[in-house]
Amino acid sequence: MTVQDQTIASNAEGLSMVRLPKQLLHVPVTMAIFSIIVALLANSFWLSAATSAVALSLSIAGLAILYGQLGLVSLCQFALVGVGGWVTLRVGHAFHPPFEVSLLAGGIVASVVGLAFGLPALRLRGLYLALVTLMLAGAFQIIISAWGFPDGGPGFLGRADGVGREMLARPVIADSEVAYFLYVCAAAAIGLLIAQWHKLARPGRAWALIRKGETVAIASGVNVLMYKAWAFALSGFLAGLAGGLLAGNVGQLDGRAFGAFDSLNLFALAIVGGVFNWYGALIAGLLLRAVPALLTDLGIDGYVTIGIFGMALFHALATAPTGISGQISALIAWLGNRFSGGKGR
Repeated sequence: MTVQDQTIASNAEGLSMVRLPKQLLHVPVTMAIFSIIVALLANSFWLSAATSAVALSLSIAGLAILYGQLGLVSLCQFALVGVGGWVTLRVGHAFHPPFEVSLLAGGIVASVVGLAFGLPALRLRGLYLALVTLMLAGAFQIIISAWGFPDGGPGFLGRADGVGREMLARPVIADSEVAYFLYVCAAAAIGLLIAQWHKLARPGRAWALIRKGETVAIASGVNVLMYKAWAFALSGFLAGLAGGLLAGNVGQLDGRAFGAFDSLNLFALAIVGGVFNWYGALIAGLLLRAVPALLTDLGIDGYVTIGIFGMALFHALATAPTGISGQISALIAWLGNRFSGGKGR
């Protein structure tokens, strides 16, 4: 690379860093509008469903990094949500720190486990990686079924044994349902900001090169091993935060909620929502929780959602590979061009 090329590249990078805050500003503004509307209009039932949906959007954002940026299919994301929830609960029960400390502990441990789960990605891709991660999700399900998910006993590994189950206390500033929903929205906005920054900054450019081909990435000076590990660790961290926020929503978690099928469901809805736009994670989270809640409210069996999600996935793969969020972005761009073209005439 010549000196002139280096100057042009550095100027382009500097210009992108100037535009970066404007691109990231969309995340907190959209989340603030969404949270205010839901907090004002939703009843207790829908508020709980929206809280779970927003929390799960973090785990879907982690999937979007792996699949949308690197093209890696990971089917153990819901297991990492369970790891984050488990650690958040146990740290809270054993040491009773502030909720934020338990939440960060859950995110960090899930990040380490996610990195371990991602080790096969260093050698495998496509169907083989999907099968390996699915088996890891199944192994997690077997372990929690045999060992028993934390049931609120005292200490880090305590069991309730028929006595009263200890519930995880919510943050002091978010004790009510509305306050906790706003708290989860704020935490999700921070997590989505972190994910979006990674996509727009240097890690995102490195991931894009790796997706084109590892040979291309290596020739461009990208450390493929480091950036793949970085992606899995970040994805696990976001999933762990999601699990901790879910634990805070109800005070406890059920181990049966983290089966291998749920990881498949999560991945399918990530594609339906869209993995190339940050708000696709929020849309997928709402689909995952709002659709079953709506069917329950109408008195319809919740298993109907399996068929609905299956048809939605087929539609996304056949006609809308960028998902719902991609279609929304295309519509906004089309309207912008129409209005700008109309003003120019």
